[in-house]
Amino acid sequence: MSNAASGTFNTVSVVGLGYIGLPTAAVLASRGLSVIGIDVSEHAVETVNAGKIHIVEPDLDIVVRSVVSTGNLKATLVPEAADAFIIAVPTPFGEDHQPDLSFIKAAAETIAPVLQPGNLVILESTSPVGATEKLADWLAQCREDLSFPQQLGEKADINIAHCPERVLPGNVLQELVANDRIIGGMTPRCATRAAALYQIFVRGECLLTDARTAEMAKLTENAYRDVNIGFANELSIICDRLKINVWELIRLSNRHPRVNILSPGPGVGGHCIAVDPWFIVSAAPDEARLIRLAREVNDGKPNYVINKVLRAANQFKQPVIACFGLSFKPDIDDLRESPALSITQALVDSEVAEILVVEPNIARLPDAFSGRGVQKVHHNEALERANIILMLVAHKEFNGLSGDILHEKVVIDAAGALSH
Repeated sequence: MSNAASGTFNTVSVVGLGYIGLPTAAVLASRGLSVIGIDVSEHAVETVNAGKIHIVEPDLDIVVRSVVSTGNLKATLVPEAADAFIIAVPTPFGEDHQPDLSFIKAAAETIAPVLQPGNLVILESTSPVGATEKLADWLAQCREDLSFPQQLGEKADINIAHCPERVLPGNVLQELVANDRIIGGMTPRCATRAAALYQIFVRGECLLTDARTAEMAKLTENAYRDVNIGFANELSIICDRLKINVWELIRLSNRHPRVNILSPGPGVGGHCIAVDPWFIVSAAPDEARLIRLAREVNDGKPNYVINKVLRAANQFKQPVIACFGLSFKPDIDDLRESPALSITQALVDSEVAEILVVEPNIARLPDAFSGRGVQKVHHNEALERANIILMLVAHKEFNGLSGDILHEKVVIDAAGALSH
């Protein structure tokens, strides 16, 4: 009997070595399992096999170096047999905010040839409701010699479950271990087997449910935060009109024991909150009215900031705008769906000012800025040269920026970076 068929896991394959997949692979490998990381990027594979990392995440480099040196983690472009497969690939949305599951389908087609009876397949990618069932269908189409839960239920050769990631970039290694996990199986046995795998490294509670509920749980968590942020962003626009400091207002309001308003910002970014609520809207467009409106408020906030900056630029014959921060949240290098990045790009495209960028978490500017005259500078130089200071991300390096030099500038703080 194989390890997988007997319910034990010695070898785990992680498909997708990005911000979730690589830390997950490293943590599993640190528990003594043999982990095979699969990625389509030769650069990612070569970097990991050299014991290095191609993303920024605190302490991840130490863990990867250790588990690669012991032989517990290796990366490859070509799939290999394993007891369990964890799929951690992107799930963006396409036109009209419709979910794009092409990466999940590609992952299914990648691992299908090496599946064996008794294998467990877990989808970690944040997905619209029903995506796990589609994954099972794609696998079944590729492997007609194997049975799947939608065909034989508990007696299927392959067990399939959904376990959404719910970690905070910048604190991934800690939260992978400490956080509770929601595990949704296509059958109860699928959920139980998936829980057995996660219990190897998760200290939090593994909460079992069905796949559809697990999918909706992750979307619900992010939609809840998006609605709260939408309220905060709308409040910030109202406060602008009424000449009220929104940061002070929120601090005071949150002293109420049952009020917890989140912080406004230049928009909402990242691969989760800016994307996941649209999966709910797509599935139930007539019912998801509040969720849609919050998305529209948050998607509209960057344009509000851009217009505010352009009005300020009209005050100067030779405006110089310093954009502080490009990432989608403080103290990370992740630019995915970043409103700070889109705002900066729009200001560059407007050609109304010289643009300086201060972003301490990346080594060089994105290729989109190449040849556009955009300069990456230290914050001291930006403060000296710019006449408009645009705070887009509250990086720790920006905390405490103050003094007479700021009083000489037009300061637009869209991130509350100067309010701490």
